[in-house]
Amino acid sequence: MASHELLGTRLRHLLDRLDAGVAAVYTDLGLDGFRPRYTPTLRTLATGGPSSIRDLGRAIGVTHSAASQTVAQLAKEGLVTLSPGADARQRIVSLTPKAESLMPLLDKEWTATSAAAAELDAELPYPLSRLIDETLEALNRRPMHARITTAANQ
Repeated sequence: MASHELLGTRLRHLLDRLDAGVAAVYTDLGLDGFRPRYTPTLRTLATGGPSSIRDLGRAIGVTHSAASQTVAQLAKEGLVTLSPGADARQRIVSLTPKAESLMPLLDKEWTATSAAAAELDAELPYPLSRLIDETLEALNRRPMHARITTAANQ
């Protein structure tokens, strides 16, 4: 099987392995069930203050839908609160005292995770972080749908 086959499956496997490693660290820190996707949102709120879900998504680099799902999970965990924004459709997300108390621990974990990611990049012939950035840029220029449609019509 060629290396480009099952690309999505292999990428999901890679992401699962990366997330499982980070989640295990959270468990080691006594934060069982804390999900790796929470930290970027909480750190963004800690440094930038209350924010709309749309602005959070932009700051983190995820879709509005993904940011909304993460915020809903964080609210369920008691880590953020939601309040009405200037627009009836807008909700403003704020950290709770519980989340604020976790920030020193999360910042320490973030620093260690960043160092571990840099170590992983250094082991590879081509840094994964750079490859991801370049892949996203290529897909912005020409989405996968267009690529598949072209290939199917050749």
